[in-house]
Amino acid sequence: MVTTPAPPVPTVPRRARYTTVALKWAMAISGILFVLFVLVHMYGNLKAFQGQEAFDGYAESLRDLLYPYLPHTGFLWIQRVVLTLAVLVHAGAAFALWRRNNAARPQRYVATKRTAQTYSSRTMRWGGVILLLFVVFHILQFTTVSFEVGGSFDSPYERLVAAFSAENWWVYAVYLLAIVALTMHVRHGVWSALQTLGTSDRTRQRGINVVAYVAAAALLIGFMLPPTAILLGFVN
Repeated sequence: MVTTPAPPVPTVPRRARYTTVALKWAMAISGILFVLFVLVHMYGNLKAFQGQEAFDGYAESLRDLLYPYLPHTGFLWIQRVVLTLAVLVHAGAAFALWRRNNAARPQRYVATKRTAQTYSSRTMRWGGVILLLFVVFHILQFTTVSFEVGGSFDSPYERLVAAFSAENWWVYAVYLLAIVALTMHVRHGVWSALQTLGTSDRTRQRGINVVAYVAAAALLIGFMLPPTAILLGFVN
């Protein structure tokens, strides 16, 4: 009697596999939104080199962006809502993927060789935690002005200069740590996002890496230029 062999059981459920892909896409898209925002934010910070009038004018213009099509500060609130949702989606997807990875591999493999990972990819999780804490700190200091460093000022430019003056060197140190974490996160994140979105293959690997490193370097230099110039007394 010939028996029909049972069909092979898939090792990964079809639904779970597609859910993983969806989570990676959610991380990629939300991450790209955040990178675009920080690039624009970095460019705006460079207005500090043009003096108080230019920087304060730039800060005020954000409140009236797209007015009268949007109410006063309407664009800022839309931006805040979109960025908050992007951060929640990004962090939630990252946590879900991390849990799924741990569930699929309950025991760590015994590695005889050091895996070929970059330092930034190994520290993505903790870098993300540092960034979340810094975002809260940054919003409390410069957006809601819940606490003030160096005095009370109505001018965003004066608030910026006071925060990074030499006597408040610890603010500069916190900022530097956060920006280094950001650049490492962005370098690996841009490369990973472009792979997830299907723009990466063997022929494009070098170009993708160049884009990731250029974006990270631009953020590191652009964000740290104004605080460094203030700390050293070139901007006051």
